[in-house]
Amino acid sequence: MAPTLPAAVLWDLDGTLVDTEPLWIAAEHELADQVGGTWTAQDALQLVGSDLLTSGRLLQQHFDTAMTPAEIVDFLVTRVARGLAEGAPWRPGARELVLAYAQAGVPQALVTMSYAVLADPIAESLPLDGVVTGDRVTRGKPDPEPYLTAARMLGADPAACVAVEDSETGATSATEAGCQVLAVPHMVPVDAHPRRRHVTTLDGLTPHAVATLFTGLGA
Repeated sequence: MAPTLPAAVLWDLDGTLVDTEPLWIAAEHELADQVGGTWTAQDALQLVGSDLLTSGRLLQQHFDTAMTPAEIVDFLVTRVARGLAEGAPWRPGARELVLAYAQAGVPQALVTMSYAVLADPIAESLPLDGVVTGDRVTRGKPDPEPYLTAARMLGADPAACVAVEDSETGATSATEAGCQVLAVPHMVPVDAHPRRRHVTTLDGLTPHAVATLFTGLGA
């Protein structure tokens, strides 16, 4: 028997669908230059996958700046948007897998802590059925709210959904929501968990190949 496809697929954006993490890190370094602080590669990795206002608060504390967390987020979002205007750098195999799930009739949603101004243009280029962004939820990742919201939006049981994530923060959000998680670590590691399966790349994966990874896992 062919493996059962999920009720829905819930996609992270940054680092999973699109390689935006270098844009965020460059924006953080630009912020450091502006406020006269120091920012290292290791510092930047601590923010991967996080809710933007959480990152804004951490950056405010790190730089001891008079800028508010909201002002810091606006600074970062403006610069990432400028970078994305030059074209979305798709992660290997990601766009192809989205298209394959759409062809198979599986509902899909974007679940990202990026704000709508960044996520909506990318979502509009894909056959998605819903979008959940960081400025549309009360509690961001690693809280389960974003994934619970997306599953509800699609009318799907979270336990029957597969979330695709590249960070531990995002994977925690999806796991706590009850989703199965396809982890494709990019810049930071993702811990092992009974409801997670790890791959090194999405390149060449098909919906049925992904379903096979979760065969026997149960809801």
